[in-house]
Amino acid sequence: MGPKDPAPTTHRDPSEHHTCQRPLPELQSAATLGLFPSGNGVLSLAHAARVSISMAVGQETQCSSSSDSYMVSQQDLPSMQDAGASRGQGQSPSGMGALGRAGVILLTYVLAALELTCLFMQFSIMPYLSRRLGLDSVAFGYQQTIFGVLQLLGGPVFGRFADQHGARAAFTLSFLASSALYLLLVAACSPSLPGVALLFASRLPAALMHTLPAAQMVITDLTVPEERPAALGRLGLCFGIGVIVGSLLGGTLSSACGIQCPAIVALVVNLLGAVLSFTCIPTSTKEASAQAQAALPGAPKASVFDLKAITRLLLQPGVLPVFLVKVISGFPSGLFMVMFSIISMDFFQLEATQSGYLMSFFGVLQMVIQGLVIGRLSSHFSEGALLRASVLVFSIVGLAMVLMANVFHFCLLMPGLVFSLCALNVVTDSMLTKAVSASDTGTMLGLCASVQPLTRTLGPTLGGLLYHSFGVPIFGHVQFAVNFLVLLFLWRQPMPQKKDKVW
Repeated sequence: MGPKDPAPTTHRDPSEHHTCQRPLPELQSAATLGLFPSGNGVLSLAHAARVSISMAVGQETQCSSSSDSYMVSQQDLPSMQDAGASRGQGQSPSGMGALGRAGVILLTYVLAALELTCLFMQFSIMPYLSRRLGLDSVAFGYQQTIFGVLQLLGGPVFGRFADQHGARAAFTLSFLASSALYLLLVAACSPSLPGVALLFASRLPAALMHTLPAAQMVITDLTVPEERPAALGRLGLCFGIGVIVGSLLGGTLSSACGIQCPAIVALVVNLLGAVLSFTCIPTSTKEASAQAQAALPGAPKASVFDLKAITRLLLQPGVLPVFLVKVISGFPSGLFMVMFSIISMDFFQLEATQSGYLMSFFGVLQMVIQGLVIGRLSSHFSEGALLRASVLVFSIVGLAMVLMANVFHFCLLMPGLVFSLCALNVVTDSMLTKAVSASDTGTMLGLCASVQPLTRTLGPTLGGLLYHSFGVPIFGHVQFAVNFLVLLFLWRQPMPQKKDKVW
């Protein structure tokens, strides 16, 4: 130090603690966003900026001022992260933009509802478009299988892409892929183009159509663990809107304006969704600490297609048992739902219009149960209790399905079936995202999103074999047996969950 120094100096090794002299302007807004509570003796505004640096590099930092001095080490970081999470702010300092946290969550629900509405519009016209192009039921089954396989393979990869590149890129990519699918569908409706080839080509963008997992990731990142089941459950309202509005619009538009009209409307809506995603969704909704964990200094950048990194999540404590329960418990009911169109015609003797009304009833039940009931139950019961309840109701419904003789019996069973499906999906998604780090929630939700495509891939073959060999009661027998064994497993070996209600 020079002669003008007011006090003697102590020589320090560069690796030792250094002194902070002034706040960093680009990090001051961290405290204002709730990442570091101020005014309660935890950290002042200037110290909040410096702690952001120590969280990113994982080292100890000593920040001194004229009145106080604080020591922040790695062992203090979890409590600070918890304090930030309790304020419900999971974004980086400049990530939320003008909408704010509540606005981003609301926009996420709107985007999910738009995408699901377009998806069910597509489902409503696909059988008629296939028939117009001269395809039989076998070729139509091939289309469904291709769609399911591509979504099965693309789910984990898309989730990893969302973790690495953020919510904005994930939403935009999903809507652009959906736009490509509907553009190919519009082209397939043209008599002057090779319709069959374009129809099969329209299945290819399905690998990147994962708006719902992207929405689940945003909701997970921006809600505290205690609110997560209710927030994820509200996506059931979006699903119900998609089922009801999409099915009605698809049939109405195709009858009034031609079979290509629903595809054109879906194309326009998805392009609008891509614009909204790119302009209004924040670049990333992860916490600052999660972003630093995902990009440690000196670490090689992981590939989106790194299968080892994807499967590594399943081996973390508390993940594999919950994931297996999600897959195994829901598979029998998934088989029944895959075969439902055939069962409604052959077993229930329903016309197409009556079957549509039944599916609308299913959508309304899902809206009410997943959007309202699950959230209320999650505030009174632990996730473990709700998971056991869903499996128990699955078993009871399966036993009743053995005795089912007509559509009225099925309508009586439908509330229990919908409750089990909704509770299983919401609770397991919430538990799995809590069991992994914040930087891996997208990948985990991508794995969860692959469960339904797995059922759609295996379901037509296996379900058709069971139905033609044993009839409708076999689905009840399988559902009861499988879920009874799962219930015994849950009762004897409760799975741990992370910093939430106990079992």
